[in-house]
Amino acid sequence: MNKKFILNADDFGMSEYYNKAVLEGVNNGILTSASLCANGESFEQAINDIIPKCPDLSVGIHLNIIEGKSLTKSPMLTDSEGNFNNGYIALILKSFNKEFMKQVESEFRAQIEKIINCTKVDHIDSHVHTHAIPNIFRLTAKLADEYKIPYIRTQYEKPYITPSIKKHFNTKYPPNILKIILLNTFTILNKSVVRKYNLKTNDYLIGVGYTGMMDSKTIEYGLKNIGKDCIAEALIHPCKYDTPISDSHHFEYLITQDNALRNKFTEFGFDLVNHSSVLEE
Repeated sequence: MNKKFILNADDFGMSEYYNKAVLEGVNNGILTSASLCANGESFEQAINDIIPKCPDLSVGIHLNIIEGKSLTKSPMLTDSEGNFNNGYIALILKSFNKEFMKQVESEFRAQIEKIINCTKVDHIDSHVHTHAIPNIFRLTAKLADEYKIPYIRTQYEKPYITPSIKKHFNTKYPPNILKIILLNTFTILNKSVVRKYNLKTNDYLIGVGYTGMMDSKTIEYGLKNIGKDCIAEALIHPCKYDTPISDSHHFEYLITQDNALRNKFTEFGFDLVNHSSVLEE
């Protein structure tokens, strides 16, 4: 069987806690890849202090037009102080506006160039799946091709259930199911764009249905649900805090430290890899 699994940390560079989680996750755990935010508060630390200590880390670009400050003057994307101020629905609606898309392209180029001028990258994705929006996905794929970034994330998640009742009877799970439906629909439309630009992508994604509730069991049961040869990618947002804290991102950090989970990968026929090794095949 040829089943590959990538465990990716999104939001790399957002804060020192995300950066610590990447360092620990790669060197002392099972994390294989991370996606870097060009506008993250701890971007410089990620570049100067973390990446050099993680020679096996596969680094990607985490495009962000939904949180924090822009790198460009983009009034349709931000408020008067340069803070991104569009929600997901607004981005979908505005993506049909040509001037808006020009500003998105300008911002994306600035973010991509800031990162590739500092480190080698091999994949591209986005904060809160904004690049999944079909018009924005077409732009992202075009830029990936232009900047020679060979792998782009798609968002098809095969629905599955974990044994935890608490993960299903709460205020998070129903909206997450709606996200799966929306993103799966977008992925069907976006796969033709992937083929057009001859980019590599994942066949399955794990991390949408249990957003805000991710732990080792959600990874385990997500992979258990996939039977055929494929590339499966799980996205997590791990933070390593100096003191114990009840936070979903801290529990996602614990995923990276769960070496027993590696046995489950083998049991289900998956090889744990990073984006770079997938691209070498």
